[in-house]
Amino acid sequence: MIGFQVIFISSRKIVLEMEEEGTYFTDSPYEVYLDGKKRMDSNKMVQTVAGLNPDTEYRVAVKRGDEVSEEKTIRTDYEFVTLNVKDFGAKGDGVQDDTIFIQAAINCCPKNSRVYLPKGVYKTSALFLKSDITIDIDDEAVISAFTEREKFPILPGLIDSYDEKSEYNLGTWEGNPLEMFASILTGINVSNVVITGGGTLDGNASYDNWWEGEGREKKGGAFRPRMIFLNHCENITVHGITVQNSPAWNLHPYFSNHTRWIDMKVLNPKISPNTDGMDPESVDGLEAIGMYFSLGDDCIAVKSGKFYMGNKYKVPSQNLEIRHCYMRHGHGSVTLGSEIGAGVRHLRCHHCIFEDTDRGLRVKTRRGRGQDSIIEDISFENIKMDGVLTPFVVNSFYWCCDPDGKTEYVSSKEPLPVDERTPKIRQLSFRNIEAHNCHVAASFIYGLPESKIEEISFENVTIDFADDPKPEYPAMMADVEPCTRKGIYINNCRRLTMKNVKVTGAEGQPIEIVNVDEIYGEDGK
Repeated sequence: MIGFQVIFISSRKIVLEMEEEGTYFTDSPYEVYLDGKKRMDSNKMVQTVAGLNPDTEYRVAVKRGDEVSEEKTIRTDYEFVTLNVKDFGAKGDGVQDDTIFIQAAINCCPKNSRVYLPKGVYKTSALFLKSDITIDIDDEAVISAFTEREKFPILPGLIDSYDEKSEYNLGTWEGNPLEMFASILTGINVSNVVITGGGTLDGNASYDNWWEGEGREKKGGAFRPRMIFLNHCENITVHGITVQNSPAWNLHPYFSNHTRWIDMKVLNPKISPNTDGMDPESVDGLEAIGMYFSLGDDCIAVKSGKFYMGNKYKVPSQNLEIRHCYMRHGHGSVTLGSEIGAGVRHLRCHHCIFEDTDRGLRVKTRRGRGQDSIIEDISFENIKMDGVLTPFVVNSFYWCCDPDGKTEYVSSKEPLPVDERTPKIRQLSFRNIEAHNCHVAASFIYGLPESKIEEISFENVTIDFADDPKPEYPAMMADVEPCTRKGIYINNCRRLTMKNVKVTGAEGQPIEIVNVDEIYGEDGK
């Protein structure tokens, strides 16, 4: 029988998740019914139902052909008041600076209440969140960000405590505590916030402003802002909105726990620099559900700081679940690193589509990330890939983005002493995965010789190549040349399990295994 779960309830919306073996889409459309009346058709695994009333009971069911689900009764959340930003002076005319008027509505909003942005284009710089409220962006509303740096406040990187024994970190840039411009939506030490609606958050970034010169330099006293930045926040849900044209990373939960990102779109041009879709950094408990990514860098890049932050705070990113997501055009669909000084643990990605990304799973690490940089319990299941250049990449010699990245210490393939600078990779698991029309390699996995990957498992994995593959580097590391149709390559691993793995169309060996201590197949070792 067709079934579903209600995975999110607010005062005016609910989200359904279908109980079947789909990815981003279901195998066939279905109908949603509220109180016995048809509300909509859908073919998505994760579907929002909007236009509900607060503190109201509804009966929810879905139907496909002659199949009808069990009816579930839900009650929407209580809502005390709604504050319309236009009542505070916002015009939404695309001309007036509406920042202070929207901020006034946020600051005045009482607990369990809603700040509402009706139809319009609201020009703003940075807006700051407040605990225990909902911000609802109408389907026809756009928060349209200014691009002049002088309009944005700066978040300092580190501020010493009065006794100089501790520090307060506000700004961050690529894993280090550095000055950054406040983001379009900024949360600092807030909790129990919902950002919802069908509207758009537009950063208006281009090579004429934020992306000029690839955007890596600090200009105007700080580094580029994000679209949504959550610093030491708890229990935040972002739902339904479209986020686009970001100055830098789009969504950046930073030392924030229990965040949910549901039924969203994250869009940036394919040529845009450093516009990662989501960068969870030193987080605990994150769900990305039913999200669509199309952008110019990694779709989801999980991080935990460079050496300073990882070694000082020792806060890994852990307990992450990514499901029913669609990832397109990024460098990596799901990336770990490279700034993972405190490690990444317990990540599960399943029932997703990866399309035309450079890599599917992408691990970026290197000597110097430190002994706290431990990657363990990472699983990918029930993934469909198409046009991904290299489906599985594990690069322990990543040279980009650091001054010493191309030194002999980082690039040497000879075993070096294990010390406080040496990272570790423990368990990686890939199960029930189809990767069609690949270009470069079926997999390129290269561990450190002095700290081999402890365990890799492939089960029910099918990989084939495009008819006209384009050559590219399988990994950003020294001594690697562009290639096409390279099979599965694995180097420096302690235990490798391969069950029902098929590679079609490789030139040369379909599977090349080097420096692997134990190999297990269909019939055991």
